[in-house]
Amino acid sequence: MIIKEVSAKRIPDSRGEHTIEVSINGCSASSPAGKSTGKHETPCYNKSLSWNISSIKKFKEIKGISIESFEDLSKIESLIKKKFKLADAKLFGANALFALESAVLKALAKSKGLELWQTINPKARNVPRPLGNAIGGGLHSHNANHPAFQEFLISPNEKSFKKNYYKMKGLYKKLKTVVRAQGINDEGALQCSLNEENILEMLSVFRKYADFGVDVAASSLYCKKSYYYGNKILNRAAQIAFINYIVSKFKPLYIEDPLNEEDFSGFSKISKKTLVCGDDLTATHLSRLKKAIKHDSINAMIVKPNQNGSLIELRNIVKECKKNKIKVIISHRSGETLDNALADYAFAFEADFIKCGIATKWRDAKLRRMIEIESSLNKK
Repeated sequence: MIIKEVSAKRIPDSRGEHTIEVSINGCSASSPAGKSTGKHETPCYNKSLSWNISSIKKFKEIKGISIESFEDLSKIESLIKKKFKLADAKLFGANALFALESAVLKALAKSKGLELWQTINPKARNVPRPLGNAIGGGLHSHNANHPAFQEFLISPNEKSFKKNYYKMKGLYKKLKTVVRAQGINDEGALQCSLNEENILEMLSVFRKYADFGVDVAASSLYCKKSYYYGNKILNRAAQIAFINYIVSKFKPLYIEDPLNEEDFSGFSKISKKTLVCGDDLTATHLSRLKKAIKHDSINAMIVKPNQNGSLIELRNIVKECKKNKIKVIISHRSGETLDNALADYAFAFEADFIKCGIATKWRDAKLRRMIEIESSLNKK
């Protein structure tokens, strides 16, 4: 495939904020945006969204480049470094780079008559398990009284993704009544006034239908070496003890970011009887992952394409996780678009889980795309 056309524009995300969409040879890809962001994420844009859009529109040097495989994305990254005098292509901006590379792969897939995932790993066969944000709290909540933990997730484990999809939808509907939901948040998760333990006790009742987990998002609770839960303040040791108490009592499948994003050694003190998952801790960067491995901090990792920007590095991160028996969770962001490519990336990179919500059309687009992928495998 020869790149003949390139363009970019701003589009609204699911929160009504602007993000970037890039088109290559008529194939478009967009990037989501996070609300709860770690300080080690790659910046979304170089100077600004407007600068990146203008730069891509004027990126004449990209035209005429031949792209025949996933590895050829390195040509794009090398050209970006040279054109914009950058030490690393990611400095172009994670949202801009990811949307550009994703559009290139979509154009490549179209030119070869392939599915997007086949341009990365045509031998992929394992469909990931869904992790759905059912009940929300923390920074994503709009109601005054809300749980401190940011997400309470459910994960059915049926024999097919399609069955998991419908079971997750059914449980979400039941939970809506049980928690007396007060609307939904940015990610389509139910809002309520219950505290953390009340919600975990309630989810324990539904364990026969699905496993559950939590995203503590502890960095958002952390200030001056303590964790703030309203009137309750926990020091580091107390936070570790509190999380281990939750693991022991409620036996969740999964706990994400139980401590602040700099505490690699603290993560290592959390019981690995559950999946101890890094998000803000690792920020989808290979260097942060390697540090977490060195400290035995995690046994699961959130991988968000636009936290990094480079799909090449994303693949290397997944390889490093698998080498060290760390579960891979490909994840959406709170400000999503209708681009459903996340499902293709989760499948192609053979992720263990895909975390993309349950409700709203932006989340449903990814879930239904995964059903399409699974269905196409069953026809072969």
